[in-house]
Amino acid sequence: MIRVLIADDEALMRAGIRLILENADDIEVVAEAGDGREAAAACRTQEVDVALVDVQMPVRDGIAAAEDISRLSPRTCVVMLTAFGQDAHVTRALRAGASGFLLKDTGPADLIRAVRLAAKGEPVLAPRITRQLLEQHVRSGRETEAALSRVEELTPAERDVLRLLGTGLSNVEIADELYLSAGTVKAHISRILTRTGCANRVQAAVLAHDAGLLGERRQAGGGR
Repeated sequence: MIRVLIADDEALMRAGIRLILENADDIEVVAEAGDGREAAAACRTQEVDVALVDVQMPVRDGIAAAEDISRLSPRTCVVMLTAFGQDAHVTRALRAGASGFLLKDTGPADLIRAVRLAAKGEPVLAPRITRQLLEQHVRSGRETEAALSRVEELTPAERDVLRLLGTGLSNVEIADELYLSAGTVKAHISRILTRTGCANRVQAAVLAHDAGLLGERRQAGGGR
C-alpha cells in the first residue's frame, strides 16, 4: 500500500482528495494536516510514502513543511499542491526539497497516477507549469558557472541521462531514447544525484537547465 498524507488548510479540499484516493485499492490515506507544522509532525511519527502538501498554509507554510519533512523523513516524497501561476512559491519549494508539483485542479485519474509515480520515485510535474517553472528558473540567471562545475564530473552517459531528465522524461522514456535498460537509467540517476548534490529529480532537472545541457547533442551510446 502507498501511504499518503494530505496537508491543506481547507478541510473541504482534504476531504475531496481523500475521497479520490480512497477509490484506488493500492493507496491509503494515513494522515491529514491543516498546517505545515502538523504535516511535518505526522511524517515524523508514522510512515508516509507520499505527502501532498499545499503551498500556502497557516502556522508553517507548505514550503517550510517540505523542508522539515525532507529532513525528518527522507523516505517521504513531498508533492506540492499549487495554483497555476504561483511560480515564485514553486521555485522556493524546489530548494526546500519538494520532488513534484500538482495543480489543485488536477483530475481524479491524474491525481491517483501522480501518487503512484511519486511512490516509485518518478517525476510528478504538472505539464502546464513545468515549462513555465523551469524557464523562469533559467531566466533568473542562477549561477550558470556553478551549475557547470557540478556536472563536469559526470560521465558522458550520465550527462545524456541528466539532459533527458531535464526535459521531464520518465525512466522508461529515457531508456527508450538512449537504448538502455530502465535499471541502467535508474542507476545512472542515483549516481547523478550523488555526484551533483541534488536532493531529487526535480532539482536535477533544474540543474540540467542551468548548465545548458538541453541544447547538447547526445554524447554517448549504449545498449540494452
